[in-house]
Amino acid sequence: MLDQILDTVSLVCVLGATGFSIAAGVGLLRFPDALSRLHAATKPQVFGLLLIIAAVALENRSLPTMLALLPVFVFQSLTAPIAAHMVGRAAYRAGQFDTDTLVVDELGPAVERSESRGEGADRPERGR
Repeated sequence: MLDQILDTVSLVCVLGATGFSIAAGVGLLRFPDALSRLHAATKPQVFGLLLIIAAVALENRSLPTMLALLPVFVFQSLTAPIAAHMVGRAAYRAGQFDTDTLVVDELGPAVERSESRGEGADRPERGR
């Protein structure tokens, strides 16, 4: 009886992760610029991975499996947002975003200060 319940919960986790993957794909196709697309790709990836790891842990309930899954989740949870942040900064500096969709531009003054100090190479015009 417990195995059936855990199998059902595992199935729900896999279906939830599938939903997050579909949402990420739709977001990548529908959002207008690189910054929006990064958000659509990063958030579902982390939550979807959590659900997949939970499904694997529920199906294979052993200590070695848990010890293998824990660092996968920790490192992916740490590196995915940082990688998206760095790609977002590069996209911003390359002008690959729509200025009309920005509500607050907190990076603009910092980029201008660094360019005025000569820390950056010649940059293309930002925004569309």
